[in-house]
Amino acid sequence: MNVDVDVPTLVEQARAGRPRAVARLISLVEGASPQLREVMAALAPLAGHAYVVGLTGSPGVGKSTSTSALVSAYRRAGKRVGVLAVDPSSPFSGGALLGDRVRMSDHASDPGVYIRSMATRGHLGGLAWSAPQAIRVLDAAGCDVVLVETVGVGQSEVEIASQADTSVVLLAPGMGDGIQAAKAGILEIGDVYVVNKADRDGADATARELNHMLGLGESRAPGDWRPPIVKTVAARGEGIDEVVEALEKHRAWMEEHGVLAARRTARASHEVETIAVTALRERIADLRGDRRLHALAERIVAGTLDPYAAADELVAGLTGGS
Repeated sequence: MNVDVDVPTLVEQARAGRPRAVARLISLVEGASPQLREVMAALAPLAGHAYVVGLTGSPGVGKSTSTSALVSAYRRAGKRVGVLAVDPSSPFSGGALLGDRVRMSDHASDPGVYIRSMATRGHLGGLAWSAPQAIRVLDAAGCDVVLVETVGVGQSEVEIASQADTSVVLLAPGMGDGIQAAKAGILEIGDVYVVNKADRDGADATARELNHMLGLGESRAPGDWRPPIVKTVAARGEGIDEVVEALEKHRAWMEEHGVLAARRTARASHEVETIAVTALRERIADLRGDRRLHALAERIVAGTLDPYAAADELVAGLTGGS
């Protein structure tokens, strides 16, 4: 049975840095609580300050280790950090299979860090459906930086580019990334590229191939952002300060050229569209077995109506259009 929570108090506690309040708000988001609208309305004026960094890459490149190292670097700079680690879903429970809170245990007792694992629950693109709202919770809770670590599903994992201010693509030598560098997909979305495990053979070759790929990309006008390539050994913290420097340079460039505001506006637009489409799908699902939908289907079978015209009639009926 759903129990209503005191949303204003919960938001106030989250702003004060109480982890349980942040956890409860994200749980309301993940569970699509009936109070979700109230939660989002309360958070709206409080959000919009956090710098959202997405980290993506193939499995095994060291995303969690790199994320943990970045948390340490930002904490040394006095920043409050939120981590949203999106993991594959269990086919049985729907929960996250891999708990990044376990892998980032070094930060578990730090009150300036909040780490949350989320399950994709079948959503493609490397992110959970509720990720945008969860990011807003961490933002409104006072995080200066929100790190979003995606599932690691490979080349198709490009959705993070539409959810983050800056996208970091991680690679590692000897993992086939050299072949992927010549293909469309995940390696085209990076604002910053990181070759992790740079103490291994082939790191320099991977960096060269990346540089070559960037050189073959779209022509850039003077002043355009050229993604840097940073080599790291995240397990030892090597090169992480250089990654933070690259991130800050990209943020400054975006602010100077109006790109940051444009990306955030596009992100909000996509979120509104997703919510609207989801609501429409739910209303259509409610019509299954309904006489109106059945009547349209009969007209299609009889050849008196085509599926597109039927869909137009259905949408018009649902939205009150003519």
